[in-house]
Amino acid sequence: MSSKTPDNKPDSEQNQPEKPVKIWQKNWFKNTMTIVLFIAVFLAIRPFMQGDVIHGQAPNMQVTSINGKTLDLQAMNQQGQPVLVHIWATWCPICEVSKGGIESIAQDYKVINIATQSADDEQLLTYAKENKMNPDFIVNDLEGKWLKTFGAKAVPADFIIAPNGEIEFIEVGFTTAWGLRLRLWWAGLSDSKTQKQN
Repeated sequence: MSSKTPDNKPDSEQNQPEKPVKIWQKNWFKNTMTIVLFIAVFLAIRPFMQGDVIHGQAPNMQVTSINGKTLDLQAMNQQGQPVLVHIWATWCPICEVSKGGIESIAQDYKVINIATQSADDEQLLTYAKENKMNPDFIVNDLEGKWLKTFGAKAVPADFIIAPNGEIEFIEVGFTTAWGLRLRLWWAGLSDSKTQKQN
């Protein structure tokens, strides 16, 4: 009869050294590889998502919001602030996540919030009300005209226009509100530096 220790394991089992865990079986390795894979996939599809986005001078843009307010990109630029043109869709799950951040940004910066290929004005007004969105800067792009004009192939798509009218930053896909705020701040700052040098 073999002797047993207090934890009821035979002596022979207790005296055996633990088998070393292989590196690919460790949690930190699995987590790191998951992140690396996610980044690799994101970088691989990013060129497709960006499509043929425009660069340089922003297009002339005078649009009407879903509640009748005129939004003029060039007039906004002349006020000396950067402008965020945010293109999204009601059917886009990533846009659903980012809408609160866009509403927050609109309290501090000029925003043109373009709902592309989504619904008619009345349905968008209902959607805005249900989701606590400000209809004053939501523009209906039912046919996808502005999505094509800016050249994006996916939503959300964000274009930060510097006060001089140049497209300073482009982001297609999820971007944090703080990331957009930082880019807007930088766009305003870089334009101020340019004016001082002139």
